[in-house]
Amino acid sequence: MLRQSQTLGPKAKLNHTLQSWLPILQASSEDLKETLEPLVSGNPFVSIEANPKSIRKKTFFSTNTKNSTTDNIESLCIYEKSLYEKLYEQINKPLFPTQKSQNIAYKIIECINNEGYFEEDSEIYKEYSKDEIENIRARFSLLEPTGVGARNYKESFLFQLEDMQIDSELYDICTKLIENFENLEEFVNLTRYSQAMNIIKKFKNPPAIEYLENQMQAISDIIVTSSSDGIQVSINDDYYPKIVIENEYINNDNEFISSRIKEGLDLIDALEMRKSTLYKIGLMIIEYQYDYFIGGDIKPMRLKDIAVDLGRNPSTISRAITNKFLSSPRGTVPLKLFFAGAASEEVSNVAIKEFIQNAILSENKKKPLSDLALLEMAQKEFDVNLVRRTITKYRKSLNIGSSSQRKKLYAITH
Repeated sequence: MLRQSQTLGPKAKLNHTLQSWLPILQASSEDLKETLEPLVSGNPFVSIEANPKSIRKKTFFSTNTKNSTTDNIESLCIYEKSLYEKLYEQINKPLFPTQKSQNIAYKIIECINNEGYFEEDSEIYKEYSKDEIENIRARFSLLEPTGVGARNYKESFLFQLEDMQIDSELYDICTKLIENFENLEEFVNLTRYSQAMNIIKKFKNPPAIEYLENQMQAISDIIVTSSSDGIQVSINDDYYPKIVIENEYINNDNEFISSRIKEGLDLIDALEMRKSTLYKIGLMIIEYQYDYFIGGDIKPMRLKDIAVDLGRNPSTISRAITNKFLSSPRGTVPLKLFFAGAASEEVSNVAIKEFIQNAILSENKKKPLSDLALLEMAQKEFDVNLVRRTITKYRKSLNIGSSSQRKKLYAITH
């Protein structure tokens, strides 16, 4: 019996079986087959087959879920950051005080592999001298995860050693052992050798090992690429299951058979609608977040803004971004990173953090902004309900002191 996989375009309307197509839109790519199978259960003319190209890809994210109303809002935006996001968010004052130092730091991050080591790229020296690069790279010893940005494990260990609170004698012994790691037997008689080795044994190798250990499987639904022609978006349909319809029954006049065949065709339409919706969302993300894809920051972006542009309900966009990921030269990130929370249309915590940072940079040095004042400003700016502890948490994550601490610092430096 001949069989064929249909790839027809979307229809204007779905039958009653698929009027609730939103679960198909909301399902993650890896769960699509499981979501579709009940819709053809008992249908002898339609079957669901896994795509043979379904090979899972890796990313560095997992999502959190919380119970309280306030935490539930935050859980829509909070996830485990990738190594590169962790590094990007630390490139700020006072460690990198000038725009040039920050630009060099960003270039260095682009040369760091997923283990946390710096892999030299000749392209980086076309814009900056080796001395400039090395001067900024040395400051990576102060970043988290400790040891990141080193050229090799020895330098990484030395970076991590700088983070240790030990006396100078022990520090010198540790340094000597690290620099002569291949010949440790020559130093076993050193006083405090065992103590130094116990410290070194605690060091991470590779420096970003926690990000490798925490990585989970995730599939990129939207792929963003860059070329000389600009930035392009495409849908990763390698993971889409195939809707297989018995070919010889497609034009059958029997009412029962034709209705079952139509269910299969409508199911194909639902998958095409899913692809079309995600593709349009990808295009809008590029338009709204263009700076992000060329190395900049994520901008405030609300669900309702993109919903209006696409002629969809915000709840539809919310379903579309649930459990979905976007990959680009900057890494693989969840779509919700770019948006407001689905239930409340809140802005992302990235946008709020950026707002807090900018507000503090321009604050009155004689009367720094309190967390309560920042809370009121953020609520007015984003039209969102927050609590002060959230502002405090975001401020601390930016390594910014309290208003009283900043006031003392301003008094010293001005």
